[in-house]
Amino acid sequence: MDIVLASGSPRRRELLERAQLDFSILSVDIDETQYDNESPKDYIERMVVTKAEAALQKLNETRNKNKGDLALTEQILILTSDTIGVLPDGKTVLVKPIDREHAYSMWQQMSDSVHEVWTAVQATHIQLLPTTSEHDVSTHNPTFQIIKQQKITERTEVSFIPLTPQMMSNYWDSGEPADKAGGYGIQGLGAAWVSSINGSYTNVVGLPLSQTLALIKTLTDANLD
Repeated sequence: MDIVLASGSPRRRELLERAQLDFSILSVDIDETQYDNESPKDYIERMVVTKAEAALQKLNETRNKNKGDLALTEQILILTSDTIGVLPDGKTVLVKPIDREHAYSMWQQMSDSVHEVWTAVQATHIQLLPTTSEHDVSTHNPTFQIIKQQKITERTEVSFIPLTPQMMSNYWDSGEPADKAGGYGIQGLGAAWVSSINGSYTNVVGLPLSQTLALIKTLTDANLD
């Protein structure tokens, strides 16, 4: 079964490459706006479901148009993931900063404190199957359809040192925070702010690697039964 990572994140790609996993990349664009009163858990789980649906639609469009860089087979495992930071109140979500002021606001709440990094990962097994209409039992153009899907959510505690205005200014000017949940990268310059973690390091980077590999194995083994 071919694996498709439905993410443009270079960090997730690099982590899967470290596991010597063969996979293709398919970037999808969705609205990542959090709903009013939506809990962090509901939010990230909705994100991975929505990304999987967008990837499924894109794969079907690619197949129908017979173009694109993906060499499509009859069975595919789509991997989708979403990472957020969560403050100790368990409600406030730390997302990618929209500007300097937004980043500063998040960092001030994280300074000299503990926050959590949550990542949801979904594996969606799809298969090329014939479609039929209600009024016509003859088979039509086959499309990819969902056979099975399963998701996990991993949480890691991250402790920050006290942050000064100069530290925040210098870090923002580095350009590193812009595309990262919570506005920092533990694998980059942001590591200097982290005093300790409790849990999966790769989860903080953007993909809990061992848990993701176990999820992949669960669905691929089930396909062999």
